[in-house]
Amino acid sequence: MSRTVVRRVAKVIMITANLIVVVLFLLACISPYINPSKWWFSGFTGLIFPFLLLALIFFTILWLFARPRLALIPVITLLIGWKQISVIFAWHPRAGFSKEHPADVLRLVDWNVHGFNGADVSDVKRNIVHELSSSIIRLNPDVVCLQEFNTAESEDHIKPFLKDFPFYFFSDDVDGNRSYQSGCIIFSKYRIINSGRIKYPSQESLVFADIVRGNDTLRVYTTHLQSFKFGKTDYSNLAKIKNQEDEHLAASKSIYRKMKTAFNLRGGQADVAHDEIAKSPYPSIICGDFNDVPNSYTYFRIRGNRQDAFLKKSFGIGRSFIALSPTLRIDYILPTDHFEVKQFDMVDEDLSDHIMLVTDLVLKK
Repeated sequence: MSRTVVRRVAKVIMITANLIVVVLFLLACISPYINPSKWWFSGFTGLIFPFLLLALIFFTILWLFARPRLALIPVITLLIGWKQISVIFAWHPRAGFSKEHPADVLRLVDWNVHGFNGADVSDVKRNIVHELSSSIIRLNPDVVCLQEFNTAESEDHIKPFLKDFPFYFFSDDVDGNRSYQSGCIIFSKYRIINSGRIKYPSQESLVFADIVRGNDTLRVYTTHLQSFKFGKTDYSNLAKIKNQEDEHLAASKSIYRKMKTAFNLRGGQADVAHDEIAKSPYPSIICGDFNDVPNSYTYFRIRGNRQDAFLKKSFGIGRSFIALSPTLRIDYILPTDHFEVKQFDMVDEDLSDHIMLVTDLVLKK
């Protein structure tokens, strides 16, 4: 086969691959506007968005050297998707984080504590509740929002926080006849004058607390949206798929079913959260584990016109979940424009499968 023929075949293959990536990228770009409860496939395209972005950058560089005119295909596609690209990467490399806590600053911590099972359920730490509460208290926050929090009559997990945060509201989504409770909790140094729980169609809920700080009242929401509910078997199945083992087809079906269910449920939960937070009579902040990436219907629906503290004051892709993929930013702090975001940080204490978020906010006068 002559070199000319080889080149032509290679060119056709690369152009075809480029066009496939373009189509998938454009589908991912519209996924924030399509409720996955109506079209679940949009959830999958949002998950692979960062990889599609890298592929388009690769094709841009390739065509610039090989066929400059063809570089217009990936470049125009990237421009079309700029809004989605802008929520992936934060551009503040020198922002840093100071532990100093000025009087006018509201410091908020958000963390999915993984049911106090540690970063890996196979290696549960004995004193994890005290280690976790101590790592939070060291930051001297004013408000703490925790997801996958649990407590029981036999082991009170609320108690270690009460000295520093005497006010709290607990969603109590899972109630085991009062002997065991699980859900989201909001702790506060300041008085809570009102609180509530808005239940989703599934087990999870959205909770809020109205907090009085000086002459100001603000509302803090936190939530934990539907996860994929992957267990040890599912992570083993993912390894089988990755390694192309014989059982990978059956494994794929199991993973697919769980992901499809989660996408469907999160779409409805995002709608409920959007409608409820719009009712706030006060400047508000919503934070929590959305279990979805920035290029998702969930993120765009809940965020609306709010600020993203990570995008305002951080740098990088902001991975907040340590399993599966290095691209998973699924935990957020989203204040309204009533606040100025002063600083933001992500703190990995190796005490959960999620990374702790902390931000300093100032209420504008």
